[in-house]
Order: sequence, then structure tokens, then C-alpha cells
Amino acid sequence: MSPSLPKTYKAVVVEAAGAPLKIAERELEQPGPGQILVKVLACGVCHSDVGLQQGGFGDKLFPRVPGHEIIGDVVAVGDGVQKFSVGERAKTNSAANVSGACFRFARMQSATVCPRTGGYAEYVLLRAEAVARVPKDMDPAEVAPLLCAGVTVFNSIRKMSVEQGSLIAIQGVGGLGHLAVQYANKMGYKVAVISSSASKKDFAIKLGAHEYIDTSTTDAVKRLQELGGAGLIIATAPNPKIIGPLTAGLQSIGKLCILAPVGTIEVNSIDIITRGRSITSWPGAHALDLEDAIDFAKTHGVKCMVERFSLDDVQKATDHMISNQVRFRSVLVME
Repeated sequence: MSPSLPKTYKAVVVEAAGAPLKIAERELEQPGPGQILVKVLACGVCHSDVGLQQGGFGDKLFPRVPGHEIIGDVVAVGDGVQKFSVGERAKTNSAANVSGACFRFARMQSATVCPRTGGYAEYVLLRAEAVARVPKDMDPAEVAPLLCAGVTVFNSIRKMSVEQGSLIAIQGVGGLGHLAVQYANKMGYKVAVISSSASKKDFAIKLGAHEYIDTSTTDAVKRLQELGGAGLIIATAPNPKIIGPLTAGLQSIGKLCILAPVGTIEVNSIDIITRGRSITSWPGAHALDLEDAIDFAKTHGVKCMVERFSLDDVQKATDHMISNQVRFRSVLVME
């Protein structure tokens, strides 16, 4: 162990499925082959971290440390690592443990859930393959949520083969939606925001929306068709009663991309078949996609709105997210 590194570090540990978040001291380990040790600067708090805590992704690898939206500085590298050197700033949306138990996820480079060791900690061991660089002149707290929420909407727009200049509708203006509006606008699309009240209209227009559809006073499908139909609708808010009917607001061959965990929705299959419309989603990101999403955000001024919390306030950060009090992403910032 380098004399400049501590022997122990503080981490948030979940001892078993459904157990509370607990602050604990852990022994700091050296990186193994193919790994890097990162001093965490910031880690986003995501709904999937709550699912992990509750055992929704399996209960065989507890105790575990949540957190997959990780930004930090490399402080040690393992054998065989040539991609990174000490002092570089790194980012990832999946953490790999020493034993390699989640190396299968790192190989896919698309996981948001990974066993044992995550970013709710002062230090984290990561597989070098699942990590990308991040410019040091960007605020770590603002970048961290882009590694999950940001890259998810980024890929959901650019990988859907929607002709530039077409109408893209964003349902919801929360943690995902406020980023989707910015990315879509900066990619050259006409952007319509669909929301359940007029309260976020000025905010949505400021983000880059060209049209605001308040479903409390306006039929969203009718208005979208008056605008020529959407080439893509991205559903970011979990409202199944609104999301299902939105397929009728698409152009022929248009896509409804569902990112919100809504469970069962009802759709008109005849309408989908006869118009060539489709329902899809986007599950994750390759490490190179992280670089693309961050570089695009830096170049075009895409900003994530965050609230910062200390590691000791991890439960408060989680509660604010679950109750929708946060605007728009909770981020743990290490002190």
C-alpha cells in the first residue's frame, strides 16, 4: 500500500437484501490485475441503487456497496493496466470487484448493477475496461449523473435512427427528462415536452423545448399529430395511463422509447401494426458511449441539475430521490 493512501476507508454497506444503508470502515485493498483504484469524488444516487439494496438484482452477493455513477481520480493501477495512470480522472457506470465476480458485466460494458463494490465510498476498485476518462475541468458532481441518466437518454436519441430536424417528444421533465430535452435540442431536433401540468413550462422552454404540451388541458396525441407526429417519443416519467396511448402520437414508423419503469401498459396493437410503429427502450451503455455523452455535454453545454449530499447523508439523498423532492439528481460528494 502506498504510504500516501489510508489503510481503511469509509463506505456505505448493505449487509443483506432489504437491510438499511450503513456507514462502515473497510480495509483498503490494492488493485489486482486489470484493475484501478479510484479515490471517489462524486457518485450519483439512482433508483436502481434502491432496487439493488432491496435485493431486486439478486441476493447472493451481499454485503455490497451501492453506487454506479462514479467519478474519481486514479490513485493506483494493477498489473497489465495500460489505459490509465495515477492522477488521471476516471468515470464509470459499473464497478468491478477484486474477485472478478462482475467481470461478465464489465465485458458487456453496459451494466448499471454490479456486485460487491460501488461508488458510495471514499475509494473503489474498478475494472479498467469499464472505465473512461473525464476532463478535469468539469464538475464531478454534475458529470456523475450523466454516466447513467445522461448516457441513457443520449443513446436513446442518437441510436433510434430519427432524421435530424424531426419532432422528438419528451414525456416528463425530471431527472431523465431535463437531460433528454437538452440533448435532443442540441442534436438538431424539434423538441416537444409532455407534462401533466403547466408548472414546468418556462423551465422546459429554457432547456430547449420548442413546444410544451400540458396534458391537464391538452390532448397530447392530438397535439402531436397537429405537429406532424413525433418520430420518437421518450417516456421518462412512470405514468402508464399517459404512456400507453402515446403511440398514436407517433409518425408512421415512429418509435416510443420507454425509459421509465412503469410495469404494464396498454397499447393499441392494430395501430402499431398498421402504421409500423414500435415500442422499444435502451438498457445501458458501452464505456465509449460514456465518453461520447460527456464530450457532447461539454461541447454543447448540456447541464445536469443536482443536489449535493455528503456520504454521511446518504439516506437523506436517497429519500429525496424517492420522494421526488430532489431537482433533479441526488449526488454524493466526498469530503
